[in-house]
Amino acid sequence: MIWDRRAGNQKLEEVYRENRAFAAAMSNAKGRLFEDMVKGGCRYYNDQGRGKIVKMPEPFRVLKKDRKNGLATIRFTAHAQPDFIGCLAGGVCIAFEAKYTDTDRLSRRVITATQAAALQTYDDMGAVAAVCVGIQDKFFMLPWSKFANMKKHYGRQFVRAADIADYEVKFNGVALFLDYKNGSKLYPPPKARYIPVP
Repeated sequence: MIWDRRAGNQKLEEVYRENRAFAAAMSNAKGRLFEDMVKGGCRYYNDQGRGKIVKMPEPFRVLKKDRKNGLATIRFTAHAQPDFIGCLAGGVCIAFEAKYTDTDRLSRRVITATQAAALQTYDDMGAVAAVCVGIQDKFFMLPWSKFANMKKHYGRQFVRAADIADYEVKFNGVALFLDYKNGSKLYPPPKARYIPVP
């Protein structure tokens, strides 16, 4: 029996593609789970009267509908705003991106130029601008000024959980992104509180 090297290479390439597809699907699922934990935090803060923060939808246009199968072909029409935008009790605006990695580090490159420009604009206008970071099983709320100047603050263009330990937030099944584990708050709640709207 003669072994065909090309057939062997094709099989290896096929297995490699399948493994990459599986890893990508797992990473996407973990990213969605992280986003759901952040949305849970938004609901928690609304219930507490500390803020109204919502997930911003991606702007898109429907190109084709398949009503029979419940599918649609869409095209994104504009660059997205930050993932979450809202208002904290006391009237201060908050805008942040939510980024997750199942590796031990998060790269500065996960924020696009458009996202960076939007967060910088919010920051310049006095809003609370930040990046909610998930690194494996730990959650952080890193102020935009620290994330944007990562090289200056951490000496490189990525961060590990140990680098940003001061910004680790509480977790009770949802990411409590306004409350740091060390007891401090991203934005202290004012004395007056609004009545949450269900």
